[in-house]
Amino acid sequence: MAEDAEITRKFWSELKSERTLMLGLGGNGEGALRPMTALMEGEEGGPLWVFTARDTDLVQALEAPREAIATFTGRGHDLFASIAGRLAGDTDRAVVDRLWNPYVAAWFDGGKDDPRLALLRFDPESAKIWLNATPLGAAIQWLTGADPKQTYKEKVAEVTL
Repeated sequence: MAEDAEITRKFWSELKSERTLMLGLGGNGEGALRPMTALMEGEEGGPLWVFTARDTDLVQALEAPREAIATFTGRGHDLFASIAGRLAGDTDRAVVDRLWNPYVAAWFDGGKDDPRLALLRFDPESAKIWLNATPLGAAIQWLTGADPKQTYKEKVAEVTL
């Protein structure tokens, strides 16, 4: 049986490797989920940092820190997560300097001083994380008389981040 801590470690490891998540604001839909690249500074835990443009719908709807949600799928579809937290704009130049990389630079012709550049900080607070038991594994369990639902129960963690 996978324990919550083990599932959580796998989540952070997958997110650090894959980086792409769907991010949006909670509420009335003005902050609909959209794919974003999240950068981390440590091995586990937040905050997650996102470089984006000031003229995006997400930044326009973010006048003050807000509740936000994110979803994540691991590269091999072996892990899925729904993450709740707070999203805010940030102006910390030291963070920009630390996280700046060629992939971010490709989006901003003016470099770190591009007037369109916006830095967002997502502070995850809680998550539900699922490890995917393969459909073939479930089919084999069913054929042998085992209950595949029990396998899935052991592969879900509801955690505070």
